[in-house]
Amino acid sequence: MRADRLVSLVLLLRQRGRLTAYTLARELEVSTRTVLRDIEALSAAGVPVYAERGRHGGFALSPGFRTELTGLNHDEALALLTAGPGRGEQVFGLGSALASAMRKVVDALPESHRATASDAAQRFLVDPETDLLSRRLVSEEVPDTTMIEVRRAVLAGHKLRIHYAATGQTPQWRTVDPIGLVTVRDRVYLLATRSGADRTYRLSRVLAAEELDETAQRPNRVDLDRIWRERSAQFLSGDHITVRVRVNPARREDLLDTAMAVRAEEPDADSWLRLEVTFQDLRHAEWALWQLGTDAEALAPQSLRTSLHNRAAAIATRYGGSS
Repeated sequence: MRADRLVSLVLLLRQRGRLTAYTLARELEVSTRTVLRDIEALSAAGVPVYAERGRHGGFALSPGFRTELTGLNHDEALALLTAGPGRGEQVFGLGSALASAMRKVVDALPESHRATASDAAQRFLVDPETDLLSRRLVSEEVPDTTMIEVRRAVLAGHKLRIHYAATGQTPQWRTVDPIGLVTVRDRVYLLATRSGADRTYRLSRVLAAEELDETAQRPNRVDLDRIWRERSAQFLSGDHITVRVRVNPARREDLLDTAMAVRAEEPDADSWLRLEVTFQDLRHAEWALWQLGTDAEALAPQSLRTSLHNRAAAIATRYGGSS
């Protein structure tokens, strides 16, 4: 909405000083023409914003002007500034709203605390995009249009129509009653019911979504944490394969990236780790363990050990002869 954008524009000028129209447009995700119109609107409303011409020119507020936002102490603001930035900005499609909120948080602080909190927040980093081995953490992309429709239906309590591509199936349209959204390791899931039955949908597989006018059939209050635990337990009790494996600690994360779940973990001999993990089926487990080469050893089931042995023997036969 324009009113929110005007507030964000004022806060940007207050916190950063003189900014060009291009910089403001980039921060607010609008065109420079829109920024110029907003500047005119602020001036007409009595906000003391002025333009400075030249190579280092831009727009600025008169010295001493500030908006009045109060109520946060230093630690509360620090908590928000620390938790806000980073990859979490895109969770549930609220990145722009979060950026605007962070500007308001900074402006809400007393002058004496503002710089201190901003500097302190720079000393904390939450969930960087890569780990210590420089492996990039891959997040699943969900189109903004899809996320907005799903989020609106969840919050409004309306039925939702989704075009869903389940694994190994032709995409189909389904009408569901949305309960809530859950994010786990940068994957977003929609918890819902369909014809009264529990359903969990990965949002990256939703090809399109449409909020309906019809009221969803769902309880007024919900405990998402409890529901997620119950559905996770139900999922793990399904027709999957459980594998016991030894793995080099340096490849632990590679194993977990391919497994569906970890049931147990403990130290093993030679400083390795012994884990009990779940895969979709034998083929999935064989593929995952093969990627780790000699940095992992499948202990059970025997069918998996046999499959890996046969694959290794076939490779040895293919390349064992002299050229």
